[in-house]
Amino acid sequence: MLRGKQTWEFENRPTIISTGITGGPFEAKGNLTATFDQLYNDLRLEQNSFEQAHQLLLESACQHALRKSNITKEAVQFLIAGDLINQITPTSFTARTYQIPYIGTFSACATSMESLALAANLINSNNANYVLTGSSSHNAAVEKQFRYPTEYGGQKPPTAQWTVTGAGVGLLANKGDGPKVTSATIGKVVDMGMTDPFNMGEAMAPAAIDTIATHLMDRGIDASYYDCIITGDLAEIGRSIALELAKQKNILLNTDTFLDCGLMLYKKDQQVFAGASGSGCSAVVTYGHLINQLNDKKLNKILVVATGALLSPLTVQQKQSIPCIAHAVSIENGGR
Repeated sequence: MLRGKQTWEFENRPTIISTGITGGPFEAKGNLTATFDQLYNDLRLEQNSFEQAHQLLLESACQHALRKSNITKEAVQFLIAGDLINQITPTSFTARTYQIPYIGTFSACATSMESLALAANLINSNNANYVLTGSSSHNAAVEKQFRYPTEYGGQKPPTAQWTVTGAGVGLLANKGDGPKVTSATIGKVVDMGMTDPFNMGEAMAPAAIDTIATHLMDRGIDASYYDCIITGDLAEIGRSIALELAKQKNILLNTDTFLDCGLMLYKKDQQVFAGASGSGCSAVVTYGHLINQLNDKKLNKILVVATGALLSPLTVQQKQSIPCIAHAVSIENGGR
């Protein structure tokens, strides 16, 4: 059911019945190691290219989610997922492997929640019984495309972020045990004229607050309704800006429960500049750590607000500004 202008409330409460999380060697040294189903000790994953390694991350995550659910891929109606690589080829090639009807999505690092929102909408409207959804990224593949190849050794400013090597997926069902997807707010493109591709947090923060404000207004609730509000990858710079913007809009965000996936994934002694990023960032934290917290009843109501910068290498070269977007999905235990 549509609430306000941008929010869907899911009366049938689609259920996340299983998840699959994979990561690379750097993620294996991070804060949330125990939440991964599989961690690789080689950044290339014994593949011929970083892009093929990226594909394997997603294929393996899908395999783990299906294995844990005891649902065959033939029973899944749709795969809805995306990534950051040109033409989302790692995801499309994964769809080729699994032969599940496929909807490819792209909202940069907001792809995880865009995909989850669409998957939940299909389940809620009885247009599917099972949907596999998620997103992924690979540090070396993404850095090569959007910035400089790792081998180049280019220096980065402290505002830069570290692209996650990982894939996170969830299997949604129209019934079963697990956390419920209760609503989703589709964000608008927000462009504040930022042009620095090494400062994604500052560029994305206004989009995050715009979506949070809309979500709360559309649902008629305040921020205290949720145990936690978690942004995708604003990291240190973007989170501080988001808190200031929230004050300006009279949104009371508790600094202890306003979290960011980009600040949760790695340890403080890992050199990730301002924090983590990548379309795999919010995916691995949400489908790993956060879903575990919900299953263990340590959390009951969360709002995940994945943030994305909709730039490309071409737009940066043409010195255009960086349009950004944020999509929010609420996940809850039990009732509404």
